[in-house]
Amino acid sequence: MITKKKVIVVGGGFAGIQLIRNIDKDLFDIILIDKINHHQFQPLFYQVATSQLEPSSISFPLRHIFKNKKNIQVRLGEVLKVDSLNNKINTTIGNFEYDYLVIAIGCKTNYFGKDNISNHAFTLKTTYDAITIRNHILLTFEKIISASEEEKESLLNLVIVGAGPTGVELAGAFAEIKKNVLPKDYPGIDFSKFKITLIEGSKNTLNSMSPNSKTASAKYLKEMKVEVLTEKFVDEYDGEILTLKDGSKIKTKTVIWAAGVTGNKIEGMPDECFALSNRMKVNRANKVIGTENIFALGDIAFMETPKYPKGHPQLANVAINQAKNLAKNFKKILKGKVTTDFEYKDLGSMATIGRNKAVVDLPFINFSGYFAWLIWMFLHLMLILSVKNKLIIFINWAWAYITKDTSLRLILTQSKTK
Repeated sequence: MITKKKVIVVGGGFAGIQLIRNIDKDLFDIILIDKINHHQFQPLFYQVATSQLEPSSISFPLRHIFKNKKNIQVRLGEVLKVDSLNNKINTTIGNFEYDYLVIAIGCKTNYFGKDNISNHAFTLKTTYDAITIRNHILLTFEKIISASEEEKESLLNLVIVGAGPTGVELAGAFAEIKKNVLPKDYPGIDFSKFKITLIEGSKNTLNSMSPNSKTASAKYLKEMKVEVLTEKFVDEYDGEILTLKDGSKIKTKTVIWAAGVTGNKIEGMPDECFALSNRMKVNRANKVIGTENIFALGDIAFMETPKYPKGHPQLANVAINQAKNLAKNFKKILKGKVTTDFEYKDLGSMATIGRNKAVVDLPFINFSGYFAWLIWMFLHLMLILSVKNKLIIFINWAWAYITKDTSLRLILTQSKTK
């Protein structure tokens, strides 16, 4: 009889979920540790932040996902330290021993050393962040109704920093609700004064995508009256005034930071395993450099290959395919076989800017517009974990498309009372 090996998976994101789903249940027992009890569908966070979807539509309880898997235990806690010499991890809920450790903890927002910005700006890395932004935006408009003219200027300025997919999608979504939704809810506010500004350090929006996508996204945003400032860098933000490196200033109460990510560090990992932005260096089988039985997957993993000498893009598709490959390799390792090198086949990238407006880059073609928007919706629906949630999201999208409205603008925050 084969003695099962114990695998600890840290992180219930795309990589962690796919590894557990594909690993051989007859050969491995798994402990999944995460500090939250649900899987979060990050590509649609911006729709929660802009009141287009409810958080429950894109959140999936980990215990429910694996309710029929007898070889899996789910533990709610945070890993504090790795003790690789003793094959043990220290967590907020105790110590756990492992035969193999898989780190799939993803990344956090990178403020590039600007602590003052991190103290006052919003970020969009969790479902909670999305709800926080939604609450803030709706409360801001409640305040505008009774604010003085002097106060209104900063309340009516919304600034998004970073024009990658997250920043562009947020800007487009806010532009749409500014046009179609908010004037109906707040008839006393002059929304011609509501200004959405998108700031980007590079020359283009969606700078990592094709020239067509860069041009089309900039064109769409201009049509939607989003002010795009390229080759600009933020220097300071104190909660009231945003200051750029060139000295220009913007009065604003709302700054959403979508300008970069850095790896979540775990104490105890060897210093030599960390690459740029705290990603962990791994070999072609995702084993962390300098370790014997520790692996890293997804956004946290830095793998150099001939095709990707600077590491793979931090995309869900990379994480999913690395996890599937590692699941097969674990079986090979146990049987003493040679592992299979991971090779990522780039299937393309995409972003949506608004209703009937999206850009798609495929290996041999890139296009934009209505058809790109349909493909974006279809592929994101396919990535949603449950059939029920696919249906809920599709109904919400269909209703919003027909009515140009949703009824999800709930302020879910506790009133402060003495």
